[in-house]
Amino acid sequence: MFVKFQRGYFAAYLMAMFADWLQGPYLYKLYHHYGFQEEQIAILYVFGFASTVLLGTWTPIAADQFGRKKLCMSFTVLYSVSCILKLSTSYGVLLIGRILGGIATSVLFSAFEAWYVHEHVETHDFPKEWIAVTFARASFWNGLMAILAGFTTNVLCDWMGFGPVAPYILAIPFLIVAGVIVMYTWNENYSGHTIKFRKLCGEGFKSIVTEEKIFMLGAIESLFESVIYIIIFLWTPILEPAKPMLGVVFSTFMISILTGQAFFQVLTLRKKMSSTNLLLMSISIALFANLLLVYSTHPRTLDYALSFSAFVVFEIAVGIYFPAMGFLRSRIIPDTHRWSIMNWFRVPINLIACAVLLLLHEDVFRHGNQMIFVICVVLLTLAVFSGVRFKTLTNDDESLKQEAGWQESDHIHNIF
Repeated sequence: MFVKFQRGYFAAYLMAMFADWLQGPYLYKLYHHYGFQEEQIAILYVFGFASTVLLGTWTPIAADQFGRKKLCMSFTVLYSVSCILKLSTSYGVLLIGRILGGIATSVLFSAFEAWYVHEHVETHDFPKEWIAVTFARASFWNGLMAILAGFTTNVLCDWMGFGPVAPYILAIPFLIVAGVIVMYTWNENYSGHTIKFRKLCGEGFKSIVTEEKIFMLGAIESLFESVIYIIIFLWTPILEPAKPMLGVVFSTFMISILTGQAFFQVLTLRKKMSSTNLLLMSISIALFANLLLVYSTHPRTLDYALSFSAFVVFEIAVGIYFPAMGFLRSRIIPDTHRWSIMNWFRVPINLIACAVLLLLHEDVFRHGNQMIFVICVVLLTLAVFSGVRFKTLTNDDESLKQEAGWQESDHIHNIF
C-alpha cells in the first residue's frame, strides 16, 4: 500500500521536476539568442527572483486554503504558459513569462511536498518516519533527472540544432503528463486550520531578532544563497565565449552537487563531523572558488578552463552546504515559526542577488564580471565570520551533535 502511494507521488513529482530541470541550461543563451544585452537579461532574471520571493510567500497559504491538489495542477498550467511565452522575442512578453515561471516554481517547491505529507499522515496514517524515506528517494532520483535533463538539452540544442528554445517546448508535454496524473490519481486536501498571516510573520521576525543563533543562521543562508543566485546568472556568459556544450556543463554541475552531498554523508556518518563544521567547510570552499573566479575572469588573466573548474568546486561546496544547512535549520528553528522564519530568510537572499545583478547597468561593471565576483568574495567572507560566530553560540548544543543519516536537500532545485 505504501509503495503504491509513494509511486503515485513520484510519477507526478519527478515529471514536474524533469520539466523544471530542462529549463536550466539554456535560459541565458535563449535571451542572448534573441539579441538582448547582458544588462537586459539581468533584469529578466531579477523579475524571476523577485516574483519567487514576493508571490512565493503566499503559496503555502494558498495551498492550505484553496487545496494543494488544485495548486499543483495550477503549477503545470502556469509553467506551460511560461514555456510557451519563451517563443516570443518581445521583451515585455518574456518578462511576463519570467514572473509566471517564478510563481510556478514557488508552487513546485511547496505544494507538492505539502500534499504528500498531508496524505501520508492524515489520509493513510503511515508512520511519520517513512516521510524521510520518500524524500530521500525523491532527492536521489531528482539528482539523476537533473543530470539527464542537462544531456537532453545538449542533444536538442547543439547536436540536433533545434536552438535554445527547444528545451522549453519539450518541457510542456512533461508538465501536461504531470497535471493529468495529479488530476486523476491524487486526492484533494486542505489545511485543518486558518493561518493568520500577519501574526505568524510578526512572531517569526521576533524570533529572528531576539535569538542570535537563528539570526546568524539566517545571515549565513542569505549571504551564501545570494551568491548561488548570482552565479546562476553568471556561469553562462562567463563560459560561453569558449563555446562549451551548455547542457553537458549543466550536467557536470549537477554531478558536482551530488558529489558534495556524498561527501556530507561520508563525513557525518563515518568521520562523525558535525553539520556546523561542514557548513563552515562548504562556505570556505565556496570562498576559495570565487577567489579563483576573480583571478580567472580578469581581462589580463582570462582562463576559461580555470573558471569552469572553479564553478565545479563551487557546486561541490553547494552540495555540502544544503544538507548541512537543512539539518541545522531543523534543530535551530522552532516548528511553530518555521514557515515565517524561512520566508524572512528568503527576502535578503533575493534582495542581495537582485541588487548585484542590477549593478550590471553601471558602467564600471559593463566591461567584465570580475567585480561581481569580488562582491561574491566579500559576501562569502561575511558568511565565514557569521559561521564562526554561529559555531561559538552552538558549541554546547547537544541536539546539534545528533547527526541524521539523511538530510533533505531538494532546495538545490532553486539553484538553476
